[in-house]
Amino acid sequence: MKQTRRGFLTGAGLAAAGVTALRSTPTAALDRRDVPGWDDEADVVVVGSGAGGISAAIEARRATADVQVLELFHIPGGSSSLSGGVCYMGGGTPLQKALGFEDTPEDMYRYLIEAGGPYAPADKIRLYCEESLGHYDWLVGNGVEYARVYSDEKELAHHAASLYHSGSERNYPYRDRVRPAPRGHVPPATNMMGGQRLMASLLASAERLGIPVRTRVACERLVTESDGTIAGVAVRENGVRRHVRARRGVVLAAGGFIHNPEMLKRHAPELYPCSGHWGRAGDLGMGIRMGMGVGANVLRMHHGFAVLPLYPPENVLKGVAVNRLGQRCIAEDAYYGAIGHEFLYNQGGRGWLIVDASCDYPGPDARVVMAALAGDITALGRALGFAPGALEATIDYYNAHAREGRDPLLGKSAAFLAPLERPPFKAYDLGVEKAFYSVHTFGGLETTLAGEVVNVWGDTIPGLYAAGRTSAGIPAAPYHASGLSIGDSTFFGRRAGAVAAARKA
Repeated sequence: MKQTRRGFLTGAGLAAAGVTALRSTPTAALDRRDVPGWDDEADVVVVGSGAGGISAAIEARRATADVQVLELFHIPGGSSSLSGGVCYMGGGTPLQKALGFEDTPEDMYRYLIEAGGPYAPADKIRLYCEESLGHYDWLVGNGVEYARVYSDEKELAHHAASLYHSGSERNYPYRDRVRPAPRGHVPPATNMMGGQRLMASLLASAERLGIPVRTRVACERLVTESDGTIAGVAVRENGVRRHVRARRGVVLAAGGFIHNPEMLKRHAPELYPCSGHWGRAGDLGMGIRMGMGVGANVLRMHHGFAVLPLYPPENVLKGVAVNRLGQRCIAEDAYYGAIGHEFLYNQGGRGWLIVDASCDYPGPDARVVMAALAGDITALGRALGFAPGALEATIDYYNAHAREGRDPLLGKSAAFLAPLERPPFKAYDLGVEKAFYSVHTFGGLETTLAGEVVNVWGDTIPGLYAAGRTSAGIPAAPYHASGLSIGDSTFFGRRAGAVAAARKA
């Protein structure tokens, strides 16, 4: 029988890494009195080797703590190494200034709050913006390189560029409320694989500091003292149960839960049917479940990003995206994370992109499936099953204003406005079952500004910290800028590592 990707994740691939089952429930802690003895120990034990975990390890080691990093798979780097490597930073970074762009921490904060919606964590966003310049210096100090090249494209397709507008800064209504600035900082790389370069630099920095990264170690349960203090981690290595003592603290940075179907169905069912479950295979929710097992609170477990990458090419954004009623619901030039969120969460996972001969894809595209082809809009609407006149009214209204270079309904930028007049007319299916949605989870353990894990009563759990997508950090739905996840992971990973190292053993 042919092995599917999801089948691999729930079968032999995970068994080889020491993971025996995927569950959605908390993983109960192990009482210290039931530990026969410690097989290893360190001041700070970091679970996970992605951007959050490695940043925590670097800061803890620089605070003179003895550190160990435990990684489930045979190569370190986590999902961060598969990403574009974009880090959202601003406030006037040296790269912004070198390329002639003005920005302030206040403008950066105002944009993130305006675009973030009701779930945006204002306290974490405020701190991140205020210290963004220092974070840029920290990344560069750890070997991350940025080229003095700006890309004006909506997506970073220019392999030599390191700065671009990575969110909706130039889209309505944000462009009218906050001065736009490019804040997507990325190491230059081909094929949008800046994450490889980013993590190579951070891992090299960790190696120079003498931080051991132990791979093929499945962390299974936290170990607690009788008063609830975190004492260490129970792991499985080479099929053998071992116990690692953490004299000062444990940092959980094991990623999200996009590859745990049981957790998805329970917490984020909208993401489950999507085709592109993005992330390294270790994103199984183990860090979150371990934290919940000691009483940790969780936040925004139903949140995630849902990228619907209609572009590139940007020419297709001159088309019209409609919902099941044949009506426009979002400006087509919006950040593709905003487009994906709109159709997946707000439109029930249904929608279509209407184009004419002047703004069609140049050929078959794996991201979308053509649903209908017709010589006029009336026939196209009929083929899609819309109410009589619904699609015609939408296109007539759009065309009338597009000829004037305006979009009074949704504020699409003039550069992407053009009437749809040249047959044939096509409709591409944006439904969740047909289009490519790249999705990842954002929900996780509640943490303080210092990265301390908070329990269900609002108290911090002594000796437990979290970072990256194991925590509920800055990223929330709707996702409003590429690079917020990497920025959040590295910044609050640093803080968690430093605070853990400072805790009395």
